Amino acid sequence: MFDLERWQEIFETLKKNNLRTFLTGLSVASGIFILVILLGFSKGIENGVKSEFQRDATNTITVWTGVTSKEYKGNNPGRYIQLKNDDFNLISKKYNDYIEYKAPLYQRWGSTITYKNETGNYNVRGAVPDYQFIENADISNGRFLNQSDIDEFKKVIVIGNNIKKDLFKDEDPIDKNVLIFGINFKVVGVFYDPGGWEENIGYIPITTAQRVFNAGGNIRNMLFTTKMSENFNESVILSSNIAKGIEDDLKLMHSVAPDDTSAIRVNNTLEDAAKIYALVDTIAAVFWFVGIGTIIAGIVGVGNIMLIIVKERTKEIGIRKALGALPSSIIGMILQEAIFVTMFAGLFGLIAGLGLLELIGPQIQNDYLKYPQVNFNVALTTVFLLVFAGTLAGFIPAFRAVKIKPIEALRDE
Repeated sequence: MFDLERWQEIFETLKKNNLRTFLTGLSVASGIFILVILLGFSKGIENGVKSEFQRDATNTITVWTGVTSKEYKGNNPGRYIQLKNDDFNLISKKYNDYIEYKAPLYQRWGSTITYKNETGNYNVRGAVPDYQFIENADISNGRFLNQSDIDEFKKVIVIGNNIKKDLFKDEDPIDKNVLIFGINFKVVGVFYDPGGWEENIGYIPITTAQRVFNAGGNIRNMLFTTKMSENFNESVILSSNIAKGIEDDLKLMHSVAPDDTSAIRVNNTLEDAAKIYALVDTIAAVFWFVGIGTIIAGIVGVGNIMLIIVKERTKEIGIRKALGALPSSIIGMILQEAIFVTMFAGLFGLIAGLGLLELIGPQIQNDYLKYPQVNFNVALTTVFLLVFAGTLAGFIPAFRAVKIKPIEALRDE
């Protein structure tokens, strides 16, 4: 039931000590404000990291080769390891039960692509249909490569959005022919990349690339995505084991020393993701720790001000008890003041923090910090926890007020 006189009494008490009340409320509000800002930036870091991983699938195992750095089984160091179609087929067959998508690659840097009077140098990659899902290449027009393109050595190309803009301007490129080193390729699709890094690339069937560029059965890279389970840690362990198995198998097949780290290299993005996500979680935990520590400092301030208020009102409380005031009414009076201060200051800090994030969030342009924001339900729950903590902070002064004896209180000066 709403008690107008009780609220008037609370406001009069707080008004008597304007500066003290203001500073206490400020400490509570600043605690919530700082926590909201820290949580917002923590979410912004998480968003930035996730957007970086959106460029490619996060569970990708990539294999590429270099030259040997050690003598092994009569082979001198400095030998270049060339991957072949057979290597890809053997690895794919061995780990087929654990692989979701797989793709060999053959690529030519600085390939000249011409359409009518427009010409540009771009990276041309020989690929297979699965590569669309490994690279997260979203088709905006037309289609990606299909198995028929691979089997029939078709001269077709899927171009990145930047190539489309450079060569075709506003013209629809689908079913138009472009020249790559003087050879006609029909454009069958246009893709865009979530990360924006792959849009200067054209994809052609790998069989066509190997034939056109006289590559034989050579490939440059092998890429695999592992099947994910509901348990992220189990997926990381499985991916790590497969990556290690692929590296060992290829070293055995090409007579490379087991400890040679330059000849055959295997990168596992799921391991990288696990490390970075763990770092993000650590940052979030540190932010929570700092924010909660600031809030605790504010709560201590609330407890202190309530102790001072009880001390200053000792005589008044004694008179109330002498006139028959129940302990519950005295406790309620003290707790109500503590709850009011924490609730008002907490909501003010929450609104200020959310407002600042809303204002500056869209202005932040950074690869690893994007759209800092806070889940409103989490923030509101934090305020209610703050109020609960404020109630606990006010309970000790309230309990002390109940223990005041009327006769001693009347003697208090």
